Amino acid sequence: MKKKILIINGHPNRESFNFGIAATYQDGAEESGAEVRSINIADLNFNPNLQFGYQKRTELEPDLLQAWEDILWAEHLVWVHPVWWGGLPAMMKGFIDRLFLPGFAFQYRENSLFGTNYSKENRQG
Repeated sequence: MKKKILIINGHPNRESFNFGIAATYQDGAEESGAEVRSINIADLNFNPNLQFGYQKRTELEPDLLQAWEDILWAEHLVWVHPVWWGGLPAMMKGFIDRLFLPGFAFQYRENSLFGTNYSKENRQG
């Protein structure tokens, strides 16, 4: 069975070294027999601002819903991004903030500081 790999590219510039890294990785993975999908965050149409924090859910835009389906499909995630000012590019941070939410990507455990993984079968949304 083919390994399912999702490449998530957080660089906003298609001419960047990061796009070259992602393309080279994809070529190598496909040559080894893997099935590969990719997400270029810069191409997605979504609001990266988690406007209400965790107090009120903002509905996910279609591009984020498709990205989430791709994440659930994948057996292996490859994150490609630059490090700017010690962190991720703003759009990539917004992508993570908007998708990896309580009740969607994880659920809280009572009396614990840590969430628990949330499987495809028992997620909400």
